[in-house]
Amino acid sequence: MPQTQLRLPRLTLFDDENYRGRSRVFRGNVAIRNVERIFDEPESLRFRSNGRGATLVLFSRNNFKGAFRIIRVSRSIADVERIIGFDFEANSIIMTSRRLTLQQVLNIRRTGKLPSGIF
Repeated sequence: MPQTQLRLPRLTLFDDENYRGRSRVFRGNVAIRNVERIFDEPESLRFRSNGRGATLVLFSRNNFKGAFRIIRVSRSIADVERIIGFDFEANSIIMTSRRLTLQQVLNIRRTGKLPSGIF
């Protein structure tokens, strides 16, 4: 199996727009309740998936609360605030190799609990 397929999905966060500045890479299933504890505010990002239902969810508040955006396909976002929404900061993140439904994301936002069997 090619090395690039071993650990997808993969998310790279950058602390400056246009994929510049300090970066941090996350692979596989990841749930980050408070992004600022491990990485300053992400200004740009690259999400890579295997195209088989991976899901990236960006929440505007800690602990999977607030407004959210769901991304299901590989995507590069050079300016998170401009593309996703004015004053939108990714304060918590879920990335999984499985497809999360809208209902599952709403349940996560309501309860703060992740679905069993995914992480």
